[in-house]
Amino acid sequence: MTASPRHVRKGAAPSIRDVAAAAGVSHQTVSRVLNDSPRVRPDTRAAVLAAIERLGFRPNRAARTLGLGRASGVTVVTSNTMLYGYAATLQGIEEAARTEGVALGIRVVESAEVRQTVDYVSDPSAGGLVVIAFDPLGTAVAEALPPHIPAILVTEPVAPDLGRVAIALDERRAAADATQHLLDLGHRTVHHVAIPSEGRAGGRHEGWRDALCRAGAEIPSVLACGWDLESAYAAGEQLARSPDVTAILCGNDDIAQGVRRALYDAGKDVPGDVSIVGFDDIPGSAFWTPALTTVRMDFAGLGRACFHAALAELGGHPQPAISLVPPRLIVRESTAPPRHP
Repeated sequence: MTASPRHVRKGAAPSIRDVAAAAGVSHQTVSRVLNDSPRVRPDTRAAVLAAIERLGFRPNRAARTLGLGRASGVTVVTSNTMLYGYAATLQGIEEAARTEGVALGIRVVESAEVRQTVDYVSDPSAGGLVVIAFDPLGTAVAEALPPHIPAILVTEPVAPDLGRVAIALDERRAAADATQHLLDLGHRTVHHVAIPSEGRAGGRHEGWRDALCRAGAEIPSVLACGWDLESAYAAGEQLARSPDVTAILCGNDDIAQGVRRALYDAGKDVPGDVSIVGFDDIPGSAFWTPALTTVRMDFAGLGRACFHAALAELGGHPQPAISLVPPRLIVRESTAPPRHP
């Protein structure tokens, strides 16, 4: 049996004590229900939730922050919100936060703001953290975080261990599979145009190298490239000048687009003269001419997994099981056996 709620002033928002009176429990018990404490009996939890629904109660986030020590929301730290991998990961995080009814904040870090960003997310109002550490800036933030700040890292599979929960897609294996696909077609070796975040320790770079080493194939010099199409085009121009280049693994699909245009302008046929493989399977890559062979990455699933891991870390709960769709090579029209093996 539940007690009748106390009189609520017309127009006033119901308080936690109104909910407690309606459910016949203490306001401390209501607080434990709101904070998902395991120290509440199922029937009591059901009564409190029913009272919350009946009264239209909405918890005071500021008060909850004071009681919990850190806010119950999640803040994402990233150096980019536009590139496909970053944006799709953010989409997955946002979808999970919306489903769970958890507040989400985004902090974009620039090269001169690592210390300011660390100070910002160290404040209790930031809640749990997800640091997208695909690149040196994200990694610098992760390395500078105080040990007591609850944070989940989105990393590459070859990233150094920073003593935190890190979740990654197996880019190294995916790049090795893509390179092996080109070798299996009969190409003697595969050239690589690398994304800026990789360096020599990037998963895509290492997977490319793994496959060439296993095959005993020549390992060409890596061409560094920026995120912009102009630098990808310049890399493509350089590769187009060599008649020995018959296969190229690009660090992402945008780079593949720039390289493809440079080959076209140089009179090179794709895939007749040169085969190209991209990475990420961005929307529209299947509609290029020719359609791009690329690696499909579960970035949205990665974002959802990181969000739930961040909530567990914030609440001091065991980490949930992680289930991600493995990267998969999508073979389309841009790869073929070499014209002159």
